Amino acid sequence: MATPTLDKMEAAAAASPFITVTFRIRRFNPEISDESTWQDFQVEIDPKERVLDGLHKIKWDLDGTLTFRRSCAHGICGSDAMRINGKNRLACKTLIKDINPEKPITVEAIKGLTVMKDLVVDMEPFFQAYRDVMPFLVTKGNEPTRERLQSAEDRERFDDTTKCILCAACTSSCPVFWNDGQYFGPAAIVNAHRFIFDSRDEAGEQRLEILNDKDGVWRCRTTFNCTDACPRGIEVTKAIQEVKRALITRRF
Repeated sequence: MATPTLDKMEAAAAASPFITVTFRIRRFNPEISDESTWQDFQVEIDPKERVLDGLHKIKWDLDGTLTFRRSCAHGICGSDAMRINGKNRLACKTLIKDINPEKPITVEAIKGLTVMKDLVVDMEPFFQAYRDVMPFLVTKGNEPTRERLQSAEDRERFDDTTKCILCAACTSSCPVFWNDGQYFGPAAIVNAHRFIFDSRDEAGEQRLEILNDKDGVWRCRTTFNCTDACPRGIEVTKAIQEVKRALITRRF
């Protein structure tokens, strides 16, 4: 077999889709230190791949101690929310080429929740707020013998807020939540909205009273961080304002 010439090897290298990207990751391991540190990793990667793919390469090939959450890897489970270049995103939906790979890509845990290790945070306060707003259909009377029918118009009223995947990107982008973890946060309010405006539900008043609490919907300062951070495109700020309006008018 003929040995490839230097020219052919250089041409092949030039045609390669891979580039060298620096991932600058904020590391934290409570078993080693109480302080977090930044660590750089050099990764050869196709810019059309995702940040999640880069994290996989680091964990599988460079440092197996790197810790992060991920599950479906297709933007549905919401488990890989993190701060990428200072903005809350899903690592599985963020392409390398879209975040300027010529500079280091910074990756750190989302804010406002206690970091347990590296990119993993304690989600329990977030899910407790979600549970507190009663995110389930409440009806009275006997169990029906057939499905509860709903018009397309009635469904449209709350369709946007059914898209929430509980990734916490919106809540952990909220300055109020950063400073006071008692605030319910945008995600909990969005999920309350989904049932408050559901024509089949009968607990709207009860949810509104829950959100009328001092740590409820009135803590929102309408900064739109939550709407900007939502990977599903939910109009979070709009939903919060609609809940506020329902509290004032008692019309929903």
